[in-house]
Amino acid sequence: MISIEEVGYEQKSVLQNLLELYKYDFSEFDSDDDINSNGLYGYMFLDHYWTEDGRYPFFIKVDGKLAGFALIRNMGAAEENNVVYSMAEFFVLKKYRRLKVGQTAAHQLFDQFPGSWKVAQMETNIPAQAFWRKTIDRYTHGNYNEATEDGWEGPIQVFFSASRG
Repeated sequence: MISIEEVGYEQKSVLQNLLELYKYDFSEFDSDDDINSNGLYGYMFLDHYWTEDGRYPFFIKVDGKLAGFALIRNMGAAEENNVVYSMAEFFVLKKYRRLKVGQTAAHQLFDQFPGSWKVAQMETNIPAQAFWRKTIDRYTHGNYNEATEDGWEGPIQVFFSASRG
């Protein structure tokens, strides 16, 4: 069973550990990101998920075991007062990839946060682009747009999520 669980502050160190795995995997696409003198990547926004409104950290679990995480941001209201959400970070451990764990978790999160969504990928991260296009296409039945924005190098899928609960 695939589930998502909000990360409590007392579990911050577990999320921090998963972020290191994520940043390591991600390093093949982001040549500017290096480890620090302690041998860690770090994640400068981690504490913000417990100190700022509109940030939501989740664990992704498979049969109760940690399988990844998702970090979601409320970017504020857009046209027609719809809230805009952003998938800030999303990670599934390699052993759970290609088993629809990421797709299932993403769909659950889209359902949990109804409103407008923007999901961005780096231009160099071709696997992420393929994953998100397929996942969002299935979720929206093809009813999404792909855009670019100043200050971001890569595609951004834009769509609307209505609560299905």
